[in-house]
Amino acid sequence: MAKERTLVMIKPGGIERGLVGKIIERFEKRGLRIAALKFTQPTKELMEQQYEEHRGRHFFDSLIEYMTSGEIVSMVFEGEDAITIARKIIGASDPKMAEPGTIRGDYGIDVQYNVIQASDSKAEAEREIQLHFPSYYQSKK
Repeated sequence: MAKERTLVMIKPGGIERGLVGKIIERFEKRGLRIAALKFTQPTKELMEQQYEEHRGRHFFDSLIEYMTSGEIVSMVFEGEDAITIARKIIGASDPKMAEPGTIRGDYGIDVQYNVIQASDSKAEAEREIQLHFPSYYQSKK
């Protein structure tokens, strides 16, 4: 097992529904530690960089609009196999396919307006942490 860091974002829908504490608790119960956390109103530019791989897809503009429609909570979790553990806690992207007991299975309503996002690889985690927490990223290099 390797100690890793991963970025997790609670999206505007998760904040509007008052799920922040419940979501964070799930990660902490699994042994992941919060290394950085901020509550912000994301800019269009940041979200376009965050979701760059989806640029040109039919849902890109509505995704950016959703992600900038309210505040988000961005967090860096760290721990043994943090990326894999975080992805298991979160569940499948489509809430209809997500297992009960996962965040998306329990709280997801629509794939387009999901309540949470997490890095899916070590390279993505590094890129996303650098986007959301540039000074933290530099101090941990």
